[in-house]
Amino acid sequence: MKMASIASGSNGNCYYVENDDDAVLIDAGVSTKQIVGRMARLGLSLSKLRGVFISHEHTDHIRGIDVFSRKHAVPVFMTQKTHASSGCFIKDNPVSFFSPGKPVQMGSIRVHPFLKSHDAIEPCGFSVSSGSSRVAVLTDVGLHCENVIEHIRNADALFLESNYDDQMLKTGPYPVHLKKRIASDRGHLSNTQAGMITLEYATTRLKHVFLSHLSANNNTPELALATFRRITNERSDLKLEVRIASREKESPVVCL
Repeated sequence: MKMASIASGSNGNCYYVENDDDAVLIDAGVSTKQIVGRMARLGLSLSKLRGVFISHEHTDHIRGIDVFSRKHAVPVFMTQKTHASSGCFIKDNPVSFFSPGKPVQMGSIRVHPFLKSHDAIEPCGFSVSSGSSRVAVLTDVGLHCENVIEHIRNADALFLESNYDDQMLKTGPYPVHLKKRIASDRGHLSNTQAGMITLEYATTRLKHVFLSHLSANNNTPELALATFRRITNERSDLKLEVRIASREKESPVVCL
């Protein structure tokens, strides 16, 4: 399997996973031009895409889906509640519905949607599998519920939210109500939480971690990496390649 972050952050999110024959996108929160251009720079083919799976209705996850799905005839998948909450933003392209907990087969790839904790109507994370390999996408999540723990334990690669540095959020310019929302169980994971969750629940099958959905105002790539490595280095059995999923550009393609 191969994977890449196309975009990751509050300005837009999009993640790519493929095997030899088929591919899916998780979210389409940036423009069609950005998705197509970044995929092209990575040598990724639009013709392999079998669908785009939407995690929840927030703008930074759906902004580009209408134009992208219509222009490139890519099927769109989401829950019925997410579709209703989104205001039916997709025109002239049918939407297929999935149920959290029930896998969806897309050619030779299987997408496993599962519920997570976030301030959306029915937010979902995803594990994408092919054969025995599994890639999990866990962003926009406020706590490590049993679903999150299970999919971390079974992941070979992980897009894991590392949204904020605790001190930067505490002393930063955001109003108190927004700070509380971000740090709540229905908000986002901090750098420390990302490290601790991996330390406690990852198995030795986990080889690749993309630290994802970094805040522009309450985090830096350097802090996210340093915090994650400091915490996870307590386990000598974990051999992880750790990368930052950028807000501004695509990541390299990583192969399992």
